[in-house]
Amino acid sequence: MPVHDLSYPLETGMPVYPGSPPVAVEPATTVEDDGYATTNLSFDSHTGTHVDAPAHMRSDGPTLDDFDVERFRFRAILADCRPLEPREPVGADDLERAVAADADADTTGNEDEDVDLLVCRTGWETHWGTDRAFDHPYLTASAADWLVERELDLGIDAMNVDPTPGSDPAPDEPDGYPFHRTMFADDRILLENLRGVEALPVGEVFTVHAYPLAVANADGAPVRAVAVLE
Repeated sequence: MPVHDLSYPLETGMPVYPGSPPVAVEPATTVEDDGYATTNLSFDSHTGTHVDAPAHMRSDGPTLDDFDVERFRFRAILADCRPLEPREPVGADDLERAVAADADADTTGNEDEDVDLLVCRTGWETHWGTDRAFDHPYLTASAADWLVERELDLGIDAMNVDPTPGSDPAPDEPDGYPFHRTMFADDRILLENLRGVEALPVGEVFTVHAYPLAVANADGAPVRAVAVLE
């Protein structure tokens, strides 16, 4: 079965959400000087390819370790929402159309295929490492309602599911984090900063493994996200 890595490597100077601390991955000891190599790691819990727990924005929300580990193994389907403009909203109708374009895997009932994750392809991973990455499309509260109704978690190939502060915000962008908050109210979890989604099939269900670092009481954590095609 083909396996595809959907994760960005953690490395010094990698892109981070505005205001987050910079990432540092630096040698602590070396084989040459110390006889063994170790590395100091410094990064925010929402760095790179990561998972958000409801505790990220709910004081009473579950943390990552409140979920069974099997919760991070998903039966997934791709919603290819391209083409999209910078900072374009993606609503429930857009997700409905993207999923309806697939005649073989129906998530509207969610019983037959047992799908529990929708991966939204915006095309914005091509802008990783540039200022344009911050002007990604975003999902609306109506899209969150659509996902909650179908008991689906969400993955995306962009830095954020809500608008990110960027160079040219639109005047009608929502304040705060309405998509996050709607999903978290239903204890949904989110995968952000996926990459390599061009390898994912349209019209087929596939498996995504996205196990977070085992951090106690975590509001989020980097993951090694891997897709297994059938």
